[in-house]
Amino acid sequence: CKANVDGKGKMVVLTPEEATHNVIFCPSKRFIIDAFSRPDLPYQFTVRDTRQGDLVFKLSELDLNDMYKQGWKMPETFSVKAADGETDLYGVMWKPFDFDSTKRYPIISCVYPGPQTDNVPLTFEVGSTNEALAQVGFIVVAFNHRGGLPLRGREYHSFGYNSIRDHALADDKCGLEQLIARHPFIDGDRVGIYGHSGGGMMSTAAICTYPDFYKACVSSAGNHDNNIYNQWWGETHHGVREVKSFEKKTVKDSITGKDTTISVEKIKFETKIPTNIELAKNLKGYLMLVTGDVDNNVHPANTLRMADALLKAGKNFDLVILPGQAHGFMGIQQAFYQRKMWFHFAKHLLGDYSSDQFREIDAYMRL
Repeated sequence: CKANVDGKGKMVVLTPEEATHNVIFCPSKRFIIDAFSRPDLPYQFTVRDTRQGDLVFKLSELDLNDMYKQGWKMPETFSVKAADGETDLYGVMWKPFDFDSTKRYPIISCVYPGPQTDNVPLTFEVGSTNEALAQVGFIVVAFNHRGGLPLRGREYHSFGYNSIRDHALADDKCGLEQLIARHPFIDGDRVGIYGHSGGGMMSTAAICTYPDFYKACVSSAGNHDNNIYNQWWGETHHGVREVKSFEKKTVKDSITGKDTTISVEKIKFETKIPTNIELAKNLKGYLMLVTGDVDNNVHPANTLRMADALLKAGKNFDLVILPGQAHGFMGIQQAFYQRKMWFHFAKHLLGDYSSDQFREIDAYMRL
């Protein structure tokens, strides 16, 4: 947009298309080259005049004909209501390329609670983790939750303040229930959820908070105990509580020289964040925990504490440790993790146990 710094005149929108825009100015600033897209709109490139935003000409747009010939399908966008019944949440849906509307598919929610962002794609992309997961035989969705994306305003963004663990859970369940009711091809009895980092924490919290709704979960690098995560993070987003107390203290009176007792006020600051460890006893479904053993962001102790709590609660679960991996999985380890996720959901949502036949890494790393 263009506006005068003195506030006079009208604001001019230079990029009117509903999309995510990446703008480059020409040296004179007279024209802009605008590259824009959204999940269901391939990249387009235009030249516009910066005076009124007039379209000068279209440069080009992505040609997807070869992809369509290969069987590729465009993801779909949708909206649902948050648990408050009022707030619009926006998302993207990926279907199997051989989608058959007469069949019923499990649904998997890819989650990240924020609060600094969310994981809903805003630009066109091909070959994403969600697109690949859908080809195993699932409907895969990612949509907003209150308490995420700051771009939607203070009220939306601050919804999760003082509730790092629980604020997004009801919105995810509510949104999925609406999609299940809306689409006959979604099987509401086979619901999965997965996420990484904060999404790992959220997905585990979800399957333990709504154990009769979510049937399977893959949780990677989750900050399951935010009390041992970065102190500034917890204090910033969960809040700090001022605690006052009074302590009796004996002092010598300066005039009489006799001992006297006084009350001294003491102030300390503390934050106590609810943890997933407290929810471990509720687990009913199939949970796979994943962590790198040298995670330099979310310490592996978060995952190990969750595993310990599940063991003590007598729960069955899978635990995957990726050697030499930090917070972002790389190379062969990342490929191994992605396929383990496919196998986990296929086994527990599709009843497909064929992955048990793989005995060597090379047998499926070449897939």
